[in-house]
Parts: sequence; structure tokens; C-alpha cells
Amino acid sequence: DYFDALSEAGPVEQDQEASILAVSAPVTAELDSGSSYVATPHSRMRISATIDFEHPRIGRCYGSYDVDAGFADEIARARTFGFEADVEELNGRGLALGASLKNTIVLDANDIVDNSLRFEDEFLRHKVGDIVGDLALLSRRLTAHVVAERPSHEGNIELARAIRTHLRRSGPPVADITRLMTFLPHRYPMLLVDRVIDFDPGRGIVGLKNVTINEPFFQGHFPGHPIMPGVLIVEAMAQCGGLLLMDHVEEPEDKVVYFMTMDNVKFRKPVVPGDTLVFELSVNSMKRQVCKLSGRGLVDGQVVAEADFMARIMDR
Repeated sequence: DYFDALSEAGPVEQDQEASILAVSAPVTAELDSGSSYVATPHSRMRISATIDFEHPRIGRCYGSYDVDAGFADEIARARTFGFEADVEELNGRGLALGASLKNTIVLDANDIVDNSLRFEDEFLRHKVGDIVGDLALLSRRLTAHVVAERPSHEGNIELARAIRTHLRRSGPPVADITRLMTFLPHRYPMLLVDRVIDFDPGRGIVGLKNVTINEPFFQGHFPGHPIMPGVLIVEAMAQCGGLLLMDHVEEPEDKVVYFMTMDNVKFRKPVVPGDTLVFELSVNSMKRQVCKLSGRGLVDGQVVAEADFMARIMDR
């Protein structure tokens, strides 16, 4: 019904060109649950997917679809599906309350309950539709060939994050190291941000650190087994946060950012030479000269560290 309403409304010409995200190199994402993805360059949006359910009516199924040309006929009409055994639990949690046999395929232990399929592979087509919807979180039109094994909402979102990280890293920097040095008082070997690749004033920042074997801390941490110290990962994250705050003040060359607290610090994976460490920080609140931020560090789209900060802007 929603798709029909949108189709009836029709497109409206805009003043600007459509914003296109073109994947320029393979991007991967993988979850412990078994979901895995590869997005490769393509002239259009194409999705190839495989699902695998231990149910006699679904089983293992593969298909490939041209989203741009065939969405209305091949994907939009595919309904969601669920299992009869889960209905009571879902309803008890306030979920699936609007489900009916008109908009949902319900399965018992062996077959479909009082319904028929619109497509022989409708289960798969619905999962492809989920990928399309979740990748819309990128807020731009994507051109890529996405190959998905056992896709899930969690996996789709992780792929969107990986694509966003890839595009940020491959695009031109917002600020390079020379410009960063005009805002940060740090210098070698304590300047731990190489460039800023995305910046939303007063809201968020994305910075990047190329971790090389030449970093001085690898001489002692650890010989023969180099790992970036966790405290320096957090320090680099904090420097990105400092850049975000310095944009908020006049005459930043006369100011300095002091961090007051660090909470919920977690280290998920080691960072080693050759990694590109991407920091994403967002502002939670800002009152006068005091700010609360949340940040995380990622390598190849996987979270390696996260922390919450409170900082204050002071005169030098």
C-alpha cells in the first residue's frame, strides 16, 4: 500500500542533481551470526543474496536482482514472513501487532499457514527489500553490486557503516595535517590525527589516523608484537573531539581543550601497524564551555574502541 501511494504521487523534479554514492573498491562486512557482505563497483544498484533457513518451505535460496529497473515488480511486492511459534512472544513485546495474512507470510513447523506465495522465492525477495531499505540510511543513492550471504537487519546496517567509512576514506579530506596544527597544540609524537574527513559543526566529526610501524610507541609496545596502546587510541579520539569543540569558539589559537572525564571506555580489538583508524565523535550536549561527547574508533568498519567524554574549553 505504501509503495502504491508513493508511485501514484510520482516523482517531483528537484533543483539539484541527485546525490550518488559510487563504491570505487570492494567493501566487506561480516557478523559473528553468519551474515556476510561484499559490495563491489557497479554502474547500477544490483543485489545478489543467499538465504538459508532450517525450514522445509524455505531452505537455501539464491537470487540476483537489478534494483533500479525491477524494484516495483520484483521486490516491493514481497511480504515479510515469520513463524507461528513466535507470534505470542512478539505480540507480548508489542511487536507485529499489525501483521495479517494479507501483509505477512506465516509458517508453522512444515508449511505456510492459510496463504500462498506471490513468488516462489518471496522469502528471498523480502530479504533483498530489507537490504534496500537499510542501505537507504546512507541518505544517498547507491551504485554497487551487493552480494549478501544470510542477510539480516543488523548485517545490513553494518554494511552501510562499512560503505560510509570507505567513501569517507576515499574522498578528499576536510582538513589535512597542516590545517589541524592550527587548531591543536599537539606536536610529534603526540599529534595523533592525520586528517579530518567529515565535519558537521556543533554535531559531529570523523577523523583518521594511519597507523604505521614507524610510530615511536611500537619500539616498546611490544617488541616483536606491535600493538597500539589503548590509552593512545583514546587520546587520538579525544583530539578529534577537541577539533570539534575548537570550531565552536572564537580565536581558537588562544584556547585549549581539557578533558574532565572519560566513561564507558571499551577496547574491542587490537590496533596494529597498517591499520587505518577512523574516529567518529558526536556531541551529546554543549553548555557554555563544557561539552559531552560520545566517540568510537573503527578499523575496516569494525569497532575497536569506544568512550564517552566530558571536556572544557579553557584559555591557554
